[in-house]
Amino acid sequence: MKGLELSRSYFENFGKTMLEEFPDILPKIAAGLCGSGSECFGFDDDISRDHDFEPGFCIFLPSEETVDRRSAFLLERAYSKLPSEHMGIKRLKIQPVGGPRHGVMRIEDFFKARTGSPDGHLTTDQWLSLPDYTLAEATNGEIFFDNLGQISRIREELSFYPEDIRKKKLAGNLLLMAQSGQYNYRRCLDHGETAAAQLAVDEFVRAGMAACFLLNRRYQPYYKWGFRAMRGLKKLPYLPDLLEYLLTADNSQGNSGEKLSVIEGIAADIIDELSEQNLTKAICQDLEKHAYSVNDSIEDPQIRNLHVLAAV
Repeated sequence: MKGLELSRSYFENFGKTMLEEFPDILPKIAAGLCGSGSECFGFDDDISRDHDFEPGFCIFLPSEETVDRRSAFLLERAYSKLPSEHMGIKRLKIQPVGGPRHGVMRIEDFFKARTGSPDGHLTTDQWLSLPDYTLAEATNGEIFFDNLGQISRIREELSFYPEDIRKKKLAGNLLLMAQSGQYNYRRCLDHGETAAAQLAVDEFVRAGMAACFLLNRRYQPYYKWGFRAMRGLKKLPYLPDLLEYLLTADNSQGNSGEKLSVIEGIAADIIDELSEQNLTKAICQDLEKHAYSVNDSIEDPQIRNLHVLAAV
């Protein structure tokens, strides 16, 4: 059983009844499972159960002006008294590193910890600088119910980048792909620098993964789940296998030519998708020219005139 299913079952069997004991604040409560941990993305498996895996859920409260500290304390105490085991899995006695992932928490604290904003309103600088994985944590998982509607509204507002921000991030990653894969990889090989060539490949793969998620309008999760998440995307579904090959094949003379061919093939596929989404006006196979074409299409002049790499 996946962690999200376990959480939902635990909530349905025990959490609902417990929360009904607080009729005065029940209309102001939300509950669900989201945030840190592979289970919030649906990526948990038998291996990931060796730490921080338990039956539990999050109880989200608005500010103290709406739900006071005493009510929050009583909720925490009631949550702590819920059954210590469900479906053969025990609740943790020691909190995970970084603090509790389940139980009572303030909505504003949850979002501020991940985005810097308590209400989901982000400045342009925040949109440009926040790592994808923090926004993924803010919007992943599932809200089981939301009587107040506050957390659902914030998650909707943060659901993906505004279009100009998406384009800025995409332009920067396309330029990195061009520099590292279409240019520097071959030059490093010509210099006999196979280690440097692999660093160029690594840069190309990282930027390619970022571009793939941006083209799919999905946040990229923490790096260790990147390939797993990418295999669930609808656009460019074969890209993970190609990128994995680039990472894992060595740079011997027999492989380097094939890797160069794969890099150019990936570039061509990315360019086709850019054209499909009307993101570029360039007509060529040079990702650098497409990067600047995407950047030129940004409507907000302040964002457009930032350095092309400002968001990567």
